[in-house]
Amino acid sequence: MQSITYSRNVFLSVTDLCKNHCGYCSFRREIGEAHLLKRREAFRLLARAAEEDCTEALFCLGERPWEVPGFTDLMDDAGVSSLLDYLVELCELALELGLLPHTNAGVLENDALRRLQPYNASMGLMLETVATVPAHDLSPGKHPDVRLDHIARTGRLKIPLTTGILVGIGERWADRERSLMAIADLHRAYGHIQEVIIQPLDPKPGTALADSQAPSMQELCSVVRMARRILPSDVAVQVPPNLVHPLPPVEAGANDLGGLSPVTLDRINPGRPWPSLEVLRTCLKGYALVERLPVYPQFIQRGWHGAKTRELVAALAGEDGLRKKKYIC
Repeated sequence: MQSITYSRNVFLSVTDLCKNHCGYCSFRREIGEAHLLKRREAFRLLARAAEEDCTEALFCLGERPWEVPGFTDLMDDAGVSSLLDYLVELCELALELGLLPHTNAGVLENDALRRLQPYNASMGLMLETVATVPAHDLSPGKHPDVRLDHIARTGRLKIPLTTGILVGIGERWADRERSLMAIADLHRAYGHIQEVIIQPLDPKPGTALADSQAPSMQELCSVVRMARRILPSDVAVQVPPNLVHPLPPVEAGANDLGGLSPVTLDRINPGRPWPSLEVLRTCLKGYALVERLPVYPQFIQRGWHGAKTRELVAALAGEDGLRKKKYIC
């Protein structure tokens, strides 16, 4: 029986302030509405996730919020003097409570990556596309060269990385192919890409792409097949089961469902709740759902996960590098 992996996580939105203005994003908030996660709320969510037997703490934030005027006031209100120091503090709290951090902090310099690396089992940055699309006209951090450079630098630092592409944001078919080939080339150079998300556009009210058509299932499955053909075999292909019925993409070659949270919503797509494991059992009858950690087994074997995470990884991982207490359906 073919295995389909997933992780059990909690989604913590550290801040929704962002320098970028992407045409499809409902996560970003203006300074008057934006938040910075308070310590008390972080502890509450992490403690609840620990009670729910989660293993992953996904820390997500807008890109370079410190460059947005007014962010200092948010930090002052939260009692935070340095966002980078605060991210480390949150990662330490997660580890203390038995959760492995996975941080998506946008494009960072090497010094910041080195600071976060010891406290993270893995990290993430979506490539999205190598194309220049109108949806990114007001998003300097989404320039393809900037994203590819970040991904390459995480490879040189031996950081296990999750990346992916967005489907339906104005890119052409050839752009999708070029994006996947760029990711494959980076993995061949550095060996650090653990999974590639094939994420369809979910048009949201109030965004520039609100009236755009989401990719059809047929189109999405074609992209999954292309990804499986282009990407090296040790790179997982992930589809988000809250955005699309998972069976057709799995039949097309996807083998991972990403993080499923019993605690929090997908703050990037808050109108799309996570399906329960019971629902996924029914959807994927004939496949085995197997829980993994936020760091894949091959990187555990290499010792590439952060030094501060190794004791907890050793406690949570079985001999196969997957979650010791497996959820198999």
